[in-house]
Amino acid sequence: MKKLLAVLVLAGCAQAAFGADVVGNANAGKGKVENCIGCHGIPDYKSSFPEVYSVPKIGGQSAKYIEAALHAYKKGDRKHPSMNGIAGALSDQDIADVAAFYSQQQPGK
Repeated sequence: MKKLLAVLVLAGCAQAAFGADVVGNANAGKGKVENCIGCHGIPDYKSSFPEVYSVPKIGGQSAKYIEAALHAYKKGDRKHPSMNGIAGALSDQDIADVAAFYSQQQPGK
């Protein structure tokens, strides 16, 4: 009986750990945006890979929107070779931190 109780307690703890939401930290995100500012931090920047288009400014966007976009790039649901590669290298915590950082910036920055 004690073994069964111990297994149930451990299973409950594991479930709680996997179900925990990741909370973004804007201060930590500031140190994780080096790959972002090369495109998203340049006024009127146009990318030429894989085709020419205006790179969006993401400052001031909702953290949830940025997180959703990065997760979609990471999974391949959104297609852009550079963004797929960058997002693919980010952990869930990195994504939350970057999103928190950009959500606190002035719009259009």
